[in-house]
Amino acid sequence: MKIDSITNGIVIDHISAGNGMKLYQLLNLDALDCSVAIIKNAPSKKTGKKDIIKIDSDFDVDMDILGYVDPGATISTIKNGKIAEKNKIDLPEKLTNVIFCKNPRCITTTEQGIDHIFKLTDIENRVYRCIYCETKAK
Repeated sequence: MKIDSITNGIVIDHISAGNGMKLYQLLNLDALDCSVAIIKNAPSKKTGKKDIIKIDSDFDVDMDILGYVDPGATISTIKNGKIAEKNKIDLPEKLTNVIFCKNPRCITTTEQGIDHIFKLTDIENRVYRCIYCETKAK
């Protein structure tokens, strides 16, 4: 299989196998008017298999979503066919409207227009809690 390289755009690499489609949906990549390639189960020396997403456009990737779904991923910005910038993604300290509070008594559930904000409370176990009611995200 041959996937052409991109001249200008974004490559999200080292995505854990199986998370490519989840990121595609959460990042709303279907709304883009450019070529988007999802490569699933590509060979990886480190993990055995990985997913890759190539976006043939300069796209502002939501790093919070990317970090929450797959903190081990890397994102490369491609300019004129060459890697201009490469960044490793870490767990975000705070998530806003990425995950939603399930507590029926939380203010975010009872009042409209309030952002769902979660704070990272346990890095080792990747635990996020609602800043309003302390409910653990699932």
